[in-house]
Amino acid sequence: MVFQLLAGTHMIDVNLDLKSDRELYQTAQKLLAFVLSAGTATVYVFSGLYGPPSDLGAGIVFLLILQLVVAGMIVILLDELLQKGYGLGSGISLFIATNICESIMWKAFSPTTINTGRGPEFEGAVIALFHLLLTWPNKQRALQEAFYRQNLPNIMNLLATLAVFGAVIYLQGFRVEIPVKSSRQRGARGSYPVRLFYTSNMPIMLQSALSSNVFLISQMLYSRFSDNLLVRLFGVWEAKEGTSQLSAISGLAYYMSPPLNMKDALIDPIHTVVYIAYMLTACAVFSKTWIEVSGSSPRDVAKQLKDQGLVMAGHRDQSMYKELKRIIPTAAAFGGACIGALSVASDLMGALGSGTGTLLAVTIIYGYFEIAAKEGDLSGMKGMIMG
Repeated sequence: MVFQLLAGTHMIDVNLDLKSDRELYQTAQKLLAFVLSAGTATVYVFSGLYGPPSDLGAGIVFLLILQLVVAGMIVILLDELLQKGYGLGSGISLFIATNICESIMWKAFSPTTINTGRGPEFEGAVIALFHLLLTWPNKQRALQEAFYRQNLPNIMNLLATLAVFGAVIYLQGFRVEIPVKSSRQRGARGSYPVRLFYTSNMPIMLQSALSSNVFLISQMLYSRFSDNLLVRLFGVWEAKEGTSQLSAISGLAYYMSPPLNMKDALIDPIHTVVYIAYMLTACAVFSKTWIEVSGSSPRDVAKQLKDQGLVMAGHRDQSMYKELKRIIPTAAAFGGACIGALSVASDLMGALGSGTGTLLAVTIIYGYFEIAAKEGDLSGMKGMIMG
């Protein structure tokens, strides 16, 4: 992604049609991936994510960094394996979706028991529902506890997750059909679809990467210079009650992080408003920027259509770019803002996993379904579902 941005903005001069440039480009990608894996692993370990480095000892610190780097390289190699044609889609996207789906399934059906002070309870929301109905004499209270219990996954969280899945799949069907006709074959007509989610899940991935890096840097600085005013403006961190997980309580990192639930959103409306504005703006800007560097801008689309001998019906060849420029950037920005709004809604409703994670999982799975529809004979099934 980093190299795609650099190539798209012409910060590096590369011609992927040339074999030598393509090999050099791919080698540089792998080298950068290794450097980023090693750097991120080192920062994670020394920032105290796995415990104070002084308590762990040099040997354990080295093994933790080595384990994280090796895991990163395995993911990179598996991604390359899929891109070579031994699978469908991107390996990175597949691993992201698998990890998020595993987390959602675990929180829904986990058999692990946790002592909450009122006796052991199952972590999984669905299993806890049946357990509470069977063990509590007051069935109404059991249902209320299963649907609204705090600090553990509940049925309302699961229903919110399913609602977000349904909303994203429904919105995937929104598109503008641009009529096109062949300039080479008389009477040949078709349409070029511009979807609402024109850039798919890329805006939320870029926003998530931005937030994650800000949080990581802020935590690292706060762990070393907690009394520094600039560091505190960047973010003040405290461990959540009953856990060792850190959460921002003030500063820039706090306003970039979502409210924990609807109650927290109402208690601190300024935080909520700033977070919503940040999400909508960031996703819209990233979406509009991405089309310029990914080969899907109006100029790129106009060139692709022209190369295929297609023109817009009712427009001259020269006016096709202007019409695409009117539609595509608007669809990209509005679609990115919609993705951001869905992420915010998912966070506020308490969907299992984060709002960003849920959206990534849905859009990636839908993308794989589209790839499978193109590769196999699933067009009829896809049409039935979309129609």
